[in-house]
Amino acid sequence: MKKTAFAIAVLALAGANAHAQSSVTVYGIVDVGVTYTSKVGAANGSRMSLDSGDQSASRIGFKGVEDLGGGLSAIFNVENGFAADTGAMTTANTLFDRKSVVGLSGGFGTVTLGRQTDYLEDIGLKYTSVSTFGGNGTKAGHFNNLDRTAGGARTDNSIRYDTTNMGGFTGSLFYGFGEVAGNNSAGQSFGIAANYANGPFGIGGGYYQTKLSADALPAHAGDTSLKTFSIGTSYQAGPVKLYGTWSQIKQPAAAAVTATGLTNITNANKANVFDVGADYLITPNLHLMGAVIYDRVSIKRATAGSTSGSTTQLNVGVDYYLSKRTDVYALYSNQRAKDVNNPGVINAAYSSAPSGDATENVFRVGLRHRF
Repeated sequence: MKKTAFAIAVLALAGANAHAQSSVTVYGIVDVGVTYTSKVGAANGSRMSLDSGDQSASRIGFKGVEDLGGGLSAIFNVENGFAADTGAMTTANTLFDRKSVVGLSGGFGTVTLGRQTDYLEDIGLKYTSVSTFGGNGTKAGHFNNLDRTAGGARTDNSIRYDTTNMGGFTGSLFYGFGEVAGNNSAGQSFGIAANYANGPFGIGGGYYQTKLSADALPAHAGDTSLKTFSIGTSYQAGPVKLYGTWSQIKQPAAAAVTATGLTNITNANKANVFDVGADYLITPNLHLMGAVIYDRVSIKRATAGSTSGSTTQLNVGVDYYLSKRTDVYALYSNQRAKDVNNPGVINAAYSSAPSGDATENVFRVGLRHRF
């Protein structure tokens, strides 16, 4: 009887130990809100809508870790974005559009391979208004996210290496394969970044560059298509977090604008973006937030028209946490454009932008749940 009990105990302990060495976590965010937009489309009419991801993109993900011994672990992370208002996938025909990686982690740091973001997204989450107002409502102010800080900028066929924390310092290297036969530089991308965090203070910077995968005359495959650099900082002064970021974006392969008059800001060949804001914790559950994003661009013209333009986005909001997982929020954004088409506030895809450079006002009230 004693031998039987001992055997059962050993088996139970072995099972518990095996379970502790390997785990899989299911997680996600569901964010839905009611949105009022003052001017949309050619007629600049107002619109009421029910939108997904007003503050955080709705998503579901799976991540796991297996202890391989000797301080080494195998990891994986797959994540899908979806529209909570319709149930549709964010990216058609791509199941894990937000992330799909496998890797190893240990005393040397972490290496991941697959579809993923580079460190500029980390800069955005730490030091820009993305952290308080979400990527969907701030992409417009960030040169339609060409500075890669507002999320959604992912690279297929990539390798990312992140160091361990060394006295507050961390570093990151990034490389994306172009996978174009006969031209290894076509479609190629790479990035480098570093960050320092110590107590209430943090500062970080990152650089990312990518090349054309195919000819876009007069540019050719392998020519540099994007160079972007960001540096940001934050300081926690009691209940107030202050933050600021400067980004510079260059598009060397951007063709000269042939049309006269206003053009989309993404046709510019150079931009400087400034994002400053504050997050004030009134109570442990109640946040007041404010931010200003200013984007100044240079436009290469083949004909007459302005060679510079700008957008200014003002954001204010309140966020109340009903629990650690669930919060309700109210956000107001004002987007002004000068000498360029207004890109609109929501998702910055021009799909809900006003006609011309008219000022747009957006008010969002939403509910967000994390699991």
